[in-house]
Amino acid sequence: MQSISKSPDDFNGILRPKNILKEIKTIILLIYPDFNFDLLTSIYQDIIKLFKGEYIGFLKCDTGYHDLRHTKECFLEMARLIHGSVVNGHNFSKDEVNLGLISAIMHDTGYIKTTEENSGTGGKFTLVHIDRSINFMNRYLTQRNFSKPDKKFCENCLKCTGLSVKISKIKFISYENELMGKILGTADLIGQMSNPLYLKKLPTLFQEFREAGITLYNNELDLLQKTPEFWEFTKDRFANELSSMDRLLRDHFRVRWGIDRDLAREAVERNIHYLNYILEHHPKDYRRFLRHQGNLPVSGEVSAACSP
Repeated sequence: MQSISKSPDDFNGILRPKNILKEIKTIILLIYPDFNFDLLTSIYQDIIKLFKGEYIGFLKCDTGYHDLRHTKECFLEMARLIHGSVVNGHNFSKDEVNLGLISAIMHDTGYIKTTEENSGTGGKFTLVHIDRSINFMNRYLTQRNFSKPDKKFCENCLKCTGLSVKISKIKFISYENELMGKILGTADLIGQMSNPLYLKKLPTLFQEFREAGITLYNNELDLLQKTPEFWEFTKDRFANELSSMDRLLRDHFRVRWGIDRDLAREAVERNIHYLNYILEHHPKDYRRFLRHQGNLPVSGEVSAACSP
């Protein structure tokens, strides 16, 4: 266990390491000291190329919300949750861990346009991005000679990221597949909402929704006003569809860092708390205030020092 000081700045550094892949390797080595990362590293590098527009047949990612940063953060949360799961006594094989992490890397590839899809942005695929991600992933894994059961394992994991998906309707190939799918569904949400840029990126999310023809929100402010409600929906989904896998993060932080707290959940709640402050005090010029408040308390009054 690494010894660190316990200041908020240190917590931010833990949540957002500069080298995502290095931290993921460190986490997985806590489970399997002899884990082989060659395949995972190769696929990770390919997906980075895909998002950067360096992958043959595809254009550069042009969605500002569902971007490479989000994929990396989901990837990291996936590793943390897998580790927390093992700490809680769940047993995954090395292959299952690899497949789970690969699924996290692939989960939003459906937002990337092909070279023939040059109109608009990838936001237009919001309602079909999971199917597109599964199609891309299956083609990619087939080219890399993955077995049919392994591809099905990953496909089931990606299905768990759908916000309206009933997990009980998915035909998992094993109990471990179900657990890994629920972990990915959790990692996707936590990775988004704990992001220090989460609030700043919400107007971009509205643009993606609008391009996809989603009419749940009248405008950017309406989406902001409904985001605290979305957090309540998310917590309900954690509990009722995803088997409270989010609770595993506290065990990860305890074992990895010696901090008996769920730092990721605290980061989400800081974001929501600050958003409520913006909505109450600055609804007319909200864009000025959509920036991270790393030291904002989770509860209590927001001090004047928080103002830009």
